[in-house]
Amino acid sequence: MKRKVTKAIFPVAGLGTRFLPATKSIPKEIMTLVDRPLIQYAIDEARAAGIKEFIFVTSRGKGALEDYFDNSPVLEQELRKKGKNDLLEVLKDTNMESGAIAYIRQHKALGLGHAVWCARRLIANEPFAVILPDDVIAAEKPCLQQMVEAYEETGGCMVAAMEVPPEKASAYGVLDVKEDLGAMVSTRGMVEKPSVDEAPSNLAVIGRYILTPDVLRSINKIKSGAGGEIQLTDAIAEELNQGREVYGYRFRGQRFDCGSKAGFLQATVSFGLARDELRDEFSGYLNDLITQQKAAE
Repeated sequence: MKRKVTKAIFPVAGLGTRFLPATKSIPKEIMTLVDRPLIQYAIDEARAAGIKEFIFVTSRGKGALEDYFDNSPVLEQELRKKGKNDLLEVLKDTNMESGAIAYIRQHKALGLGHAVWCARRLIANEPFAVILPDDVIAAEKPCLQQMVEAYEETGGCMVAAMEVPPEKASAYGVLDVKEDLGAMVSTRGMVEKPSVDEAPSNLAVIGRYILTPDVLRSINKIKSGAGGEIQLTDAIAEELNQGREVYGYRFRGQRFDCGSKAGFLQATVSFGLARDELRDEFSGYLNDLITQQKAAE
């Protein structure tokens, strides 16, 4: 009988150097799309998938991230006094139950595989999810929820996958497809950041994973890979070497790479236009801006 996925790891130890100087004083994960920080989108997605335990792999300077999930009695008291019950409801999603959240320090930047490995004692012998907050996914049914439902049928390891242009494959881990099953593919291997000529497919792995505890044991055995880091894809590939199943899941939704400035801006526009109270004013501004640019050409 497969165990339910109730734990998720959030690797948030990165310095966010692509967003300097902002990230000199605030964690990148606290930067906001419209009015919610990146990490809130990740937490909401995890909750929708049935996650009960939230494990953050952090580093020095992430205090604001930890404080974000704490209660704020003074703020809540002021909102009650002013009768702003709608804002009190908004704050509820930012509060975590005592004991539901844990913080683990990654002292050296040794890659995603190492970050996941840092949480091994809290995972013990259970399947777990990994969510990269940089990858924000707009979907009618949250991406991880889609994956958990598929995992309940298949077991094994599962990675979220999307099709990318061949010339962009070198920026991702890419699946070597054994059999195309529609929404899912079974795999025979994974290649981290291949060259255009070496990419085995155009199915790229993005920041959602469901993994077995065997992956953590595999990380113990592997050496540094691409970029001198301990790659999570190498540990997942070892599952295949041991004869265990690894699936790619074609999620339904739009992924935004909020680890890049362009992707962050694209997500801001998309999420802003999706809000009923903002759509008319914001779309009007964008239309006016485009008209002005065309007139200036």
